[in-house]
Amino acid sequence: MSQGRYYLDYAATTPLDSKVLEKMFPFFTDQFGNPSSVHFWGQQAENAVELAREEVASCLNAEPAEIVFTGCGTESDNLALRGVARAQRNLNGKTHLLTTPVEHHAVSHTAFDLAEREGFEVELLPVDSFGMVDPDEVARRIRKDTALVSVIYANNEIGTINPIAEIGRICQEKGVPFHTDAVQAAAHLKMDVQRDNVDLLSIGAHKFYGPKGAGALYIRKGTPVVAVQTGGKQENYLRAGTHNVPYIVGLAEALKIAQSNPEERAHHYQSMRDALIDTVLTRIPGSQLTGHPVMRLPNHASFVFDRVDGNTLLMMLDVKGFACSSGSACKTGSPQPSEVLLALGIPPQLALSSLRVTLGRDTTPEVITRFVEALSDCISQQRR
Repeated sequence: MSQGRYYLDYAATTPLDSKVLEKMFPFFTDQFGNPSSVHFWGQQAENAVELAREEVASCLNAEPAEIVFTGCGTESDNLALRGVARAQRNLNGKTHLLTTPVEHHAVSHTAFDLAEREGFEVELLPVDSFGMVDPDEVARRIRKDTALVSVIYANNEIGTINPIAEIGRICQEKGVPFHTDAVQAAAHLKMDVQRDNVDLLSIGAHKFYGPKGAGALYIRKGTPVVAVQTGGKQENYLRAGTHNVPYIVGLAEALKIAQSNPEERAHHYQSMRDALIDTVLTRIPGSQLTGHPVMRLPNHASFVFDRVDGNTLLMMLDVKGFACSSGSACKTGSPQPSEVLLALGIPPQLALSSLRVTLGRDTTPEVITRFVEALSDCISQQRR
């Protein structure tokens, strides 16, 4: 943490854990082989990749053969949606995609691209004022031609956690593949693909103190999926290209750390998060929490404010030394209101005032106190 500067944007990205870097380092230097090579150096690299695959599978309660390494969470989402949608159309003529209006763009833009370019039909599930999906709506809207259901595990903008296990059970009963974007969730919640009845699950390493440029997709054995990226035979022909060995090793180590006693860390974050939410709502008039008040990520707080411009607020906070976000990091700086907030029924002008504050390992109660002081001051200045 820089002197006088405080990072409160851990949902956007996290710093690399020193233990993760230590695990990665040999594969940048001495153990530099290509896993596709048959000689000693290649075997050394292949062994590292397969060990990482076993570790990721263990963290998700999956089998190693069900793990596909990718370049990021976005790529995992793309492979899940495009790969399953095309396979289902080819096998069964199914072209109906069921998702939500509160997905990350990696899912929503992919789904609408499939509709626009390839003739798939996208149906959006309704969400409540907290951005949560009702499993009964999933049951009602699944059709005979539904190729895939995709529901975000925990929302990146508003922190709401969806009832994934229940949705997964419904999809399982109806024989429809179920995908969840767990890119935010895997950093803070215990993952278990068997408990949650999911067929495909996406993660990205840099959200849980791993390297940028590494992701993974769990694909349940027997789920139909075709390759999106072709070339070599890597990742069982589903993701061609030379393995990024140090990053794959880093992803596995970071996930192992994140998934060891996440409940204990969640309790630590939650106490600071709740203090932050309570203080902001009490101290700042015209403030409103977005997302579910209880069923939300333990480190996540998000707000909208009357008579405030969100991008101006971000710049003012940055001048005071605090790094936050206006919803998704992928949308920061956009003059358009967030689709997620609009789906919650928040008016467009109010949606433009959004602020996301996410806590991490370096956050302390003292930082939260200073932040609320700065936030209150910035909003008062804007309103004046």
